[in-house]
Order: sequence, then structure tokens, then C-alpha cells
Amino acid sequence: MAKDFISNLSGPWLETLYETWQRDNTAVAEEWQHFFSGFELGREGGAPAATVTADGGPGPLKQSGVQSLIYRYRNIGHLLACTDPLSPCLLEHPLLMLSEFGLSNDDLDTTFTARRFGRQSATLREIVATLRETYCREIGVEFMHIQEPAERQWLIDRMEPRRNKPEVSRDEQLHILEKLHEAALFEAFLQRRFPGQKRFSLEGGEVLIPVLDTLRQACPAAGISDMVLGMAHRGRLNVLAHIFGKPYENIFAEFRDTMEFGFLGDGDVKYHKGYSADIELPDGRLHLTLTSNPSHLEAVNPVVEGKCRARQTRYGAGGAQRVLPLLIHGDAAFAGQGSIMEVLNMSQLEGYGTGGTIHVVLNNQIGFTTLPKDARSTRYATDVAKMLACPIFHVQGEAPESAVHAARLALEYRQTFGRDVVIELICYRRHGHNEGDEPAFTQPLMYRQITTRPPVNRIYADTLAEEGQDATVVAGIEQDIANRLDNALQSEPQPAKIGFHQQWSDIGRDYAATGTETGVPAEKLVALAHAMVELPPGFAPHAKILTLIKKRLEAVISGNGLDWGNAETLAYATLLDEGMPVRLSGQDSRRGTFNHRHCVLHDTATDTSYTPLAATARGGATFQAWDSLLSEFGVLGYEYGYSLETPGGLVIWEAQFGDFANGAQVIIDQFIASGETKWNRASGLVMLLPHGYEGQGAEHSSARIERYLQLCARENMVVAMPSTPAQMFHLLRRQLKQPFRKPLIVFTPKSLLRHPNCVSSLAELQQGSFREMIMDSPEAASGVTRVLACSGKIYYELVDERDRLGRNDTAILRVEQLYPLRRDLLAEIVGTLPPGVRFTWVQEEPENMGAWPSLRQHLAEAAGAVRYVGRPEDSCPAVGSHRIHAEEQKAIINAAFSD
Repeated sequence: MAKDFISNLSGPWLETLYETWQRDNTAVAEEWQHFFSGFELGREGGAPAATVTADGGPGPLKQSGVQSLIYRYRNIGHLLACTDPLSPCLLEHPLLMLSEFGLSNDDLDTTFTARRFGRQSATLREIVATLRETYCREIGVEFMHIQEPAERQWLIDRMEPRRNKPEVSRDEQLHILEKLHEAALFEAFLQRRFPGQKRFSLEGGEVLIPVLDTLRQACPAAGISDMVLGMAHRGRLNVLAHIFGKPYENIFAEFRDTMEFGFLGDGDVKYHKGYSADIELPDGRLHLTLTSNPSHLEAVNPVVEGKCRARQTRYGAGGAQRVLPLLIHGDAAFAGQGSIMEVLNMSQLEGYGTGGTIHVVLNNQIGFTTLPKDARSTRYATDVAKMLACPIFHVQGEAPESAVHAARLALEYRQTFGRDVVIELICYRRHGHNEGDEPAFTQPLMYRQITTRPPVNRIYADTLAEEGQDATVVAGIEQDIANRLDNALQSEPQPAKIGFHQQWSDIGRDYAATGTETGVPAEKLVALAHAMVELPPGFAPHAKILTLIKKRLEAVISGNGLDWGNAETLAYATLLDEGMPVRLSGQDSRRGTFNHRHCVLHDTATDTSYTPLAATARGGATFQAWDSLLSEFGVLGYEYGYSLETPGGLVIWEAQFGDFANGAQVIIDQFIASGETKWNRASGLVMLLPHGYEGQGAEHSSARIERYLQLCARENMVVAMPSTPAQMFHLLRRQLKQPFRKPLIVFTPKSLLRHPNCVSSLAELQQGSFREMIMDSPEAASGVTRVLACSGKIYYELVDERDRLGRNDTAILRVEQLYPLRRDLLAEIVGTLPPGVRFTWVQEEPENMGAWPSLRQHLAEAAGAVRYVGRPEDSCPAVGSHRIHAEEQKAIINAAFSD
């Protein structure tokens, strides 16, 4: 590579550049300065004469050494930064010694060219002092890994001229002190008044409050109207009180356990609850949201990002500048939890970016009882963030003014470049993991030091006193806070707004089997089908895809033979035509894992893309289809968050194979299944989970139906397995047409996508609605002696076998909606049958899996004794051998018709 580079250089051009450098070494790029300095040194055999010019000034070698010194301080000056309040500050670093650059103390008063330093010239003493003050005090900055020179220079221009010293007025100092006092006195008050109760205090990290307050105050002037926060339990109550303005009275009522949830549900502990507020600030109003979250650290992060993206989409052009995601992390979690990497990876992706996230890492220097040396393999807890080439500010947790400065710089960077930025507040945790925990059991020396250390509000108050702040004013701030706390303890809690608000105000809470009509007139379906076949002039998709979309149109026009992909696409088109947005996200979702969807077409000559469904959108609706990053946890959490902000749109996450969703089990358990009963947060998210036994082994057969049914209670979500394209059409449309929102879990087919009998007519899309149960009976129902109940693709195998055997005495019942089970329909169906009919449940899954464990009791209550036919109990859902699979499948079908 180097040889090719040299050989391609022009000799005359290189000679001219060399002569230019000889006249003025700063007139060429820094890289060429180093190159020519090395050339001279080599040519002269390392002669020291090259270090001094004829007029007594610094020679090119020393000038080059100064440039290298500047670069290295910018690159690793953070290693000398005094950012740990529990450790002494380093005074020197071997890689930053003058001798490393061919310099010595004798050169300190020598003047060097310093254009790259923002000056014409400066002495080495001035240069070193500026670099140390900028990069080696209470703020250590990692930014030279950023690949864009403009971004690096932008940061340099804002740090070096002011030497990273915050500009804070007297009034601002008092405000910072007030926020520190609020944080500290609140925790002390709770400790006195509610001893023994967990609160996961912020003590030791109180600097977080002025940092968040600074960001909050700066948002309106920066053009931000919404800030969405995600954080774990540590310090959450403090943030609620002093950033969101949650009334003290209400927080105290939660400690007394006298605050009612205000909705029918289980509720959650006080340090998991979300909150929202509109805050009036000097430069305008800001809407603040703290997203509800479970104890699973960092699980809330993708949810926050999805919520922000949905709001940005709703705002339209410029939305990314208006909505700020802010995530607060712990040091151990930021380094240890895989969801961090998944969410960071979304940052610059077209389908998932949110215009940059501000990450605040509250570094307690311990994770529960685990020290950093046992928790990560990197120097910093934040090193994973370097994958984004974003700036990282390491800030001393007892230097509130420096922390405020870093926050302002971080917000300005985010708004300027639309990229993530990290602020690490290096502090400590004054108590154990919770207030009842004794940290000295495992870290005796660390906590001996912490116990004797004054809190940061006292340290800062003393600093202000030394700088001449009026002691009476400072004392008055503290007394006012104490009075507010005492008064609130004696007051009744303020009424809380309970229920669905804003865009959710027209959405009902309760599930109802309404039989919502979802049919669409034939002329509308034909018109939409025509619209999706009209391609841009000159656009040439793959020949097979062109044939596919033409066949779809022909099926609609003829009124017969609509396959799964056709009906699904028509469902989206009809919703878009009615002004309802659709977002589809998942691995390979544009094409479809099984090659059935093709909602985004590609020109074979130019590779440009075209989305036919976009032509069907009306009333501001949009169709989004994204091939996601290779993540389940992060992407499903993201789409769940998006759905929380989009009750009027269809939000879909599709698994590549249904079983792969188990990589996102935390999101399913803690958010999708239980978010409404815990936090009063409804979601209409749709999960498409390919399911079916075709001999592809354990991970490509079962979508784990049993797991979802185990999570079902109190009509918290809908679980369905549609067996025809028309059923899929109506199910998707019903999700937005019904008056409430519940998560919809759909077990979708694989082989049925091309099964010749798995087709629907246009008439089936025109009328009716989704049918929770379908009874397929012979013409003479009175002659039925056997009912085979099932779900999914095995229905088609049972029909084939019934037809082959000529068994007119056998009816087949398809349970299309597994939960909530329509027991009324089941009883109605059983009531139409003659006495003595034998019921059999048939499934492909093992006996301890699939729908059987959940349905057996309900089936027995309606029909009496029910026989089971399927695979025997197993720890694995399917065999790996295709031959054995076929044998098992045949045995199931035979057993279903045996007496």
C-alpha cells in the first residue's frame, strides 16, 4: 500500500512541496511536516543541528515535536485528568513527558509556531499549560478517535480557547448549589423519615441533578421541545422530584403506601414508575418524559429510542432536532449489558436513528459489590461507546461547574452534528446497593474513605464561601429546601392525572370481543392493487419479482387465489389509504425471510429502490419498512417504544424465525406482557413470529407458543394463529379498527405462504371480520362423531387426510385466536353437535409445549374429555433429522384419525 502511494506521487509536485516546507514548515499539512522532518533527520544522520534554525529559532525537528506534543495531549491527556474524587491526581504520564518529543525544560521559553493551536506562536510553556488545563483537570476528554476532522476541530475550538473552564455567573453558582442541596437534603430527609425503606439513593452522585437541570434549561433555546429520559432505579426519585417536579407530597405518600395507583392493575414499586410533565423554562416550555422501566438494567434504552423516533416522525421535518433522547446509565451496566451495544449501533441507521442521544454514565466505581477490575476488561466503563466515534467527557463528580460545562458542550455537539455523546460522572455510592446493604463487608477501605468524605453540596458551599458568596444567601437556600420538605410531609398528595392522555385519549382500556367489521369494498381493493403495480418510468425490478406483482394484481381482478403475501400487502394498503401509518421492522422484513413479501423493490440496473405501498398512503400516513440490525432485544424494545407513541398506527416487529424472539425475552416479559398492568401504558404492537414444523430443527420450527400463553392473563394481549390469507388481512386491520389497544402476537406460517390450498377469495376480504374460531364441518353436521381441534398449518394436513380417507364423520375446528379464548363461541359450536361427539386436540408441538397446556382445561370444560394427539413431552421443540420429522408428522396425522 505504501509503495503504491509513493509511486503515484508526482516528483515535481513533491519537490515543490518540500521547498515550501523548507521556507515555512507550517505551510504544509501536519502529516507532511512530520514526513519532511523525518526525511531531514535521516539525511543528516540524526544530527542535532536540525533542531535549530540559522536564526536561532526552533528547528523543524523540535517544531515537529511540539506538534506531536499537542496531538498527544489531545489524544491521551485524559489519562492525566483528575477525575476520581476517591484517588489522588497523577502529576505526570510517561507518554506526555517532554523527552518523548525531543524536547526538554530548556525549551519551555522557546517560541514555536502554533497555528494549529489557534495562535500564530506561543512558548512551549504556554502550550503545555494550555494543554494541561484543557485536558488534564476535572474534565478528561476522549475525542481524537472521531473520524471526521470537522467534528474534532469543532470540539478543539470550544475547549482550548477557554481551556475547558466553565463560564458560570454568580447567580448560576447559586442555582447549582440549590440543585445540589435539593438532591442531598431530599435523600437525608427520606433516610430520617422513612428508615429501612429502599429508595436507591443518589448520595455520592448528587452532581447528576445540576447536570440534568442544565440540559433541561438549555433545551428550549436549542430548539428542543421534548426530552425523553430512561434510567434505572438509582437516583430515580431524586430526578422525579427535582427535574420533573413530581410533588414531594406524592413521593412521601408512596413511601407510606397510601398513594393509590388510580387504575386497575398491579402497579409497581416507586423507583420503577414513569412520569411526564410540561415544564415552563425561561426560554420556553419543555415536555419531559421519564419512561417506566423494570429492574433489568439498560432494558429501557431501546424503548426510549423508539418513543423518540415516533415523536420525531410525528413532528415531521426537523423532528430529530426537537426530540432529545437522554439515557442515564450505571458504570457496571454500561460496560456489561449487551443492550448498550445494540442501542449504540442504532444511532446512525436510517430506520432507527434519533438524531443523537446524550448518555450520562453515573460511575459509582462499583456494581452492587463488584469492583471495576472484575466487571470490565477496559480502562473506562464508557469504552464501548467508541464504536460510534463520538466524544466522551470524563468529569470529576465533585466538580459541579465542570459537569455543567460538559453538559452544555454535549448538548451543543448533539444539536450540531446529530450524533451521540457521552458524559461520565465519576463519583461514588455513599451507601450499599440499597440503604439496607452494608458495603463495608466487601469494600472496607473504599467505604472507610467514603464515610469520612463530606457530600458534594457541602464541598461546593465551602468553595462558594471562599469565593465570597454571601453566607446568608447560601444558608437561606438550604433553609428554604428544608421547609419545603417539612411542609410537604404534612400535606395531602396532589391529584395525579390517571388514564390515557393526548393521542391516547380516544383509546379504550378494556378488551372487548366486538366482532369489528374489517371488510373493504372490492372496487377499493382493485384500485389499490392497480396502484401497487404502477412502477416509476424506467424502473426495472427483477423479472421474477415483476411476474409476482403482476400475478397479485391478476388474482385481485379475478377474485380468486389471493396468497398470503398478497392479502397481507392489501391489509397494509387499505390502512394507509385510510390515513393510518404502518411501520414494519425486523431482520430481512422488506423481502421477508421466506421470500413472500417484497414490499420494497430494487432496480436491477441502478439498485435504486421503490416502495409500491407508498403510493397507497393518504392523509399524511406513511409506510416504513426496515431491514433491522441483527438484534432482537434492541429492535423489539425499540418498536415497543414506537408503539407507545403511535396508537393510531400499525407498528410491527417481525422475527426472522419465531424462536429467535427469545433473545428479547426481557422486553416481552417486562414490557409487552405486563407494561399496562404495572405502569398503565398500553401498546398495540404486533409481533409476527414464523412458526411451523417442516423438519428444520429445534430453532426453526417453534415460535414457543406456550411461553406467550403463559404470560396471558386479564386480557393483557391477543395471541392468534391465522390459517388463511383472509384471516391475516382481517386480523391486521382489526388491530387498528377496534376501540382499544393490546399487543398482538401472531404466529405466522412458512410453508403455507406457497401452499396451493392456502389462498383466499376477494369476497372473503370484502366482508366480515377476523373469525376467532372456524368450524369446518361436513354437510350433514348431524353425522359428526369426531371433532379434531387444532391451530395453524396442521389443519391442511388433517383436511388432506380426511379427504383421502373419506371421513365425513369428522369435523375440524380451527382455534384461530388462542387468547383471549372465545369460550362463548366454543360453547356455541359444541352446542350444535350431536351428543357423544369425541373431541381431540391435534398439534405439531410436544405435549408440554404449543397451545395444549393452556387450552386443555377450557376445552374440557366445553366438550368434556379431550384426547391429545401430538409429539410427546420433550425438552427440545423439534428433532434435527428431516426423516424423523416426517415420520413423527405422519404418526400424528394417523393418530388423529385412529379410533
